[in-house]
Amino acid sequence: MQQKKVASKAGWRKAVRLGAFTAVMFGGLAATAPGCLDRPLEPIEPRITTTIVERLTQSSVDKIDLVLVLDNSRSMADKQEILGLAVPDLVDQLVNPYCVDDEVPPNKQVVSDPLADCPDGYKREFDPILNIHIGIISSSIGGHGADACDAATILSENDKGHLLNRSSTTQGSTDVDGWNGKKFLVWDPSTENPTHVPQGETVSETLITNLTTMVMGVGEIGCGYEAMLESWYRFLIDPDPYDEIEIVDSKASLVGTDETLLNQRSDFLRPDSLLAVIMLSDENDCSIRDGGQFYFAAQIYQPGSSNPYHLPKPRAACATDPNSACCRSCGQGPADGCSAENDDCDGSLSNLDDNINLRCFDQKRRFGIDFLWPIDRYLTGLTAQQVSDRNGNVVQNPLFTDLDPSDSNSTVRDAGLVFVAGIVGVPWQDIARQREDGTPNLLDGLNPEGQPVGGFMSGDELAMNGTWDIILGDPANYEAPTDPLMIESVEARSGANPVTGDVVQPPGAGNANPINGSEYSIADRDDLQYACIFDLPTQRDCSDPNQIACDCSAADNDNPLCNETTDTLQDRAKAYPGVRELRVLRGAGTQGIVGSICPEQLTDNSLFNLGYRPAIGAIVERLTQALGGQCLPRSLTPNVEGQVSCLIIEARVAAACDCSAANAPAPIDANHPAVLAVKEDPLYDAAGWNCFCEIPQTLGEDLVACQNEVSDTPINQSGD
Repeated sequence: MQQKKVASKAGWRKAVRLGAFTAVMFGGLAATAPGCLDRPLEPIEPRITTTIVERLTQSSVDKIDLVLVLDNSRSMADKQEILGLAVPDLVDQLVNPYCVDDEVPPNKQVVSDPLADCPDGYKREFDPILNIHIGIISSSIGGHGADACDAATILSENDKGHLLNRSSTTQGSTDVDGWNGKKFLVWDPSTENPTHVPQGETVSETLITNLTTMVMGVGEIGCGYEAMLESWYRFLIDPDPYDEIEIVDSKASLVGTDETLLNQRSDFLRPDSLLAVIMLSDENDCSIRDGGQFYFAAQIYQPGSSNPYHLPKPRAACATDPNSACCRSCGQGPADGCSAENDDCDGSLSNLDDNINLRCFDQKRRFGIDFLWPIDRYLTGLTAQQVSDRNGNVVQNPLFTDLDPSDSNSTVRDAGLVFVAGIVGVPWQDIARQREDGTPNLLDGLNPEGQPVGGFMSGDELAMNGTWDIILGDPANYEAPTDPLMIESVEARSGANPVTGDVVQPPGAGNANPINGSEYSIADRDDLQYACIFDLPTQRDCSDPNQIACDCSAADNDNPLCNETTDTLQDRAKAYPGVRELRVLRGAGTQGIVGSICPEQLTDNSLFNLGYRPAIGAIVERLTQALGGQCLPRSLTPNVEGQVSCLIIEARVAAACDCSAANAPAPIDANHPAVLAVKEDPLYDAAGWNCFCEIPQTLGEDLVACQNEVSDTPINQSGD
């Protein structure tokens, strides 16, 4: 189907990609809400009763920056393999979006060429994205000054938050070729109008192959203290990432600035892109604070000896109220007004009470100190114009800053173009859309409109349906989720899943529970019970000493991951409750996307519920809403000439600004109220806007064309 072209608008569309706009709407009487009245309204001249200012950073998204954050601790290889199988879905749905018709729900078709027209009666879900950066970072950022996770021994235990393009963790392996010698991939298929010099990848199959290799190359020989949150914060947001840590008088000092990371960030992150962060982890986040003595959370040996190190005991108040001011470590003095009479502070904790595998579990109750960065750090980083550096100074957030002011792109994204997704430890049954009878079903569960689309619930649905109470509760106030499988615990839990009704089974029950099998005996108190499990594609023999990560090494175990006949054969993989990642996803609201790392099935490639396909589907479903363009927060009623009570101001840096160009904006007085309103925008200083033009409203034939004719057809690889 040949689409009509509107040549007179081409210059304006180009300007949208380079500048930022503010819409100033005058007149409360000019706004309408369709369907609210049962009588027609004639267009009226607006009266200026109110002024609404709305930033229009882009009319539509034309570039994406995608960051995959992969847990590379032991036991992650199987999950990385499953993600690798989902890479084609992720890439294809972004670079070659479905063609859909007007049915509800729409029928979908796939065309072979990302730049080809849709069949008659169909249109793209959104314009194909011809400009994508894809980068990978791992969860391993070292021991924060402790003796754990020393990169001098195993390099992949501290990837420093840097971009990774390795094909394997094996020494001497070949890296995947990134764009222009960088460590990230670029999708840039337009031969007529490439977006990069040199041009990026033009063949989607090659992009998929390279990305899949990079996903598998992250490996599972990383730090066991998985900093899933801090790793992406360091790469994307930290204003002054440290270069190294020095321990002086038992305190960690942050030294230097990681210029390699800052250069990678500047090369990778565009100021006006849609940014999507996708996390994949089977454990709870363990983002240990940097500086001071927080590093002791990762200390394995007594400094200067080979004897095990154990943390001091907690004071008595921690057992009953970890949030109490009296809950402190015995390594600290009692808080003011708190009695030490009931405190048992003789010696340190034992190995049973302080196994190094559980240093990140229930810290305040068990140790009297929370060694981890607060969740607000990450929510602020995703949304706020300013953040604090490591010295406490308030500075501009790199996410909302033009990192390369030397180019012509001065548009700066707002928080509405930042998304965070997590494929984490949570039963898929808890977050799947449900049939009318309440049964979770990834194939035909109902969306809010009652359509049998399947998949995972959106952020809105999770909140509306009370799902956050099921999977998360209120961790900050130690209120447990209603799904007992989402409670972090060494001891066996009890109860039933509130969605499916499946009863938690005691140790030794094998796989009687379809979600996590059963609880199991943890005599050494060095592990937690599972949130969910799933069948491995290939059985593992844990008696083989060459196995990197195996959960069935002990004979006569009652672990539900293990074969019921031969205990040392592992048939299933596991995931623990991803509590901290879920807290960030809940805090992100509609910008957060939740998926389960425990797939429903791995055998039938023809079905939507295969592997991480539902999680990728949830991510693309949410991004599709943003890729369709930005609308004003209220509808406007036109007058008899088709004009509305709205003034659009283009804000640019002077070097890229020309208000007198043909078919371009017109000059506007620097003291115009709309210009003064723009200067109040939080992005004003960060973007460096100092030139302002008015976008005039169209009239006559141009207005009719703008309202009724679709945009130009993208040029395909044949130049058609």
